[in-house]
Amino acid sequence: MADERGIPYWLTSALESNVGLNAIAQFQSTLPQSSLHQGLGTGSLFVRNFEGTRLEIRGEQLWRGSEAESAFAQALRAFREEWDADTPTMLVRTSGSTGTPKTFAAEKQHMRESARRTCDFLRIPKDATALLCLPLEYIAGKMMAVRAFLRPLRLLPVLPSSHPFQTLRTAPYFAALTPMQAYNSLTVPRERRLLRATRCLLLGGGAISPELEAALRDFPNEVWSSYGMAETLSHVALRRLNGPHADEYYTPLEGVQISPDTTGCLQIYAPSVCRETLQTHDLAEVLPDERFRLLGRADNIVVSGGLKFQLEQLEAQLQPLPVPFLLTSVPDASLGEALTLLLEGEADDELRGDVLLRCRERLPRHAVPRHVLFVEHIPHTISQKPARAEARKLAVSRIKTAK
Repeated sequence: MADERGIPYWLTSALESNVGLNAIAQFQSTLPQSSLHQGLGTGSLFVRNFEGTRLEIRGEQLWRGSEAESAFAQALRAFREEWDADTPTMLVRTSGSTGTPKTFAAEKQHMRESARRTCDFLRIPKDATALLCLPLEYIAGKMMAVRAFLRPLRLLPVLPSSHPFQTLRTAPYFAALTPMQAYNSLTVPRERRLLRATRCLLLGGGAISPELEAALRDFPNEVWSSYGMAETLSHVALRRLNGPHADEYYTPLEGVQISPDTTGCLQIYAPSVCRETLQTHDLAEVLPDERFRLLGRADNIVVSGGLKFQLEQLEAQLQPLPVPFLLTSVPDASLGEALTLLLEGEADDELRGDVLLRCRERLPRHAVPRHVLFVEHIPHTISQKPARAEARKLAVSRIKTAK
């Protein structure tokens, strides 16, 4: 009736339950004047009456989140309470990059120092917006939140997914993503525009494929690749991926010392964030000024889509298969590395389907091989151990031939 008479109006609320607020908000979203704000008269929610609507307040907006979104918001609130608690440490889970996954007590003072060092290095200004789209179970998500708490920054929490920019309307100033999240965002024009508009983009948690690095090279703002692990409370070195200062070598952050051991693997000494020298399985070329270039892994860890997989453990879960087999990996534009299963024998579509079915039954969803390849012989060393390097070369060659 107001529209018919040209009368402007707006909607507000005062004492509605969550059910009423949910109805008003949905009604407002359908109106021709949907750009007009709806007033939340109470300024808060009645959180103890009906949870089925899953309403929450984000900044100055009312949101109806999914169960997963509500769980992520609750996880962030719980982490903030744990951070503010009068305790010197908090538990952090490792992903297994330096050995068997474990949980350890991280000192909050070390986390504060890591957050300060990163924000200073990247020149992140106070009150800038920071996108949190990484799981809070691991150090990358925890440290993004800590940086926002301490700088302070305006945190934009988004449910971790392969498309973190999907629900955003404006680009954040600062964002930390996995290479897979960045790659997938590039495939959607609207998300690509937001990614390019992000003032400082930090990638970590997996290998950056040549295709992804090439796609990021002409970005107008800073794009960085990070190197580190849970034990170092996020990264200890950064390298620029775009612009005139792009570099294939990582530069250690303030107070970090890098050196190779006798096998060529990196050793990290960063007393401000880790009390002990950390031995890694990352092979690297180290320059006299301690800048370094990664060459690969000395163990059998594959990092795919930001997740780390130990090949022998996955192979043990697949035993037995009807033919000799071996797990390896090949470079992948989206995942960084893609798990690949080699089967010995002649190509057999029925056998391939049977093996894939077993993989889905026995392995975690993200550990199911992306490729299943038939080879004449599974490579072995003279001592009959799997020849991992040869197997990887064989898989890469087969994939190239198939293309």
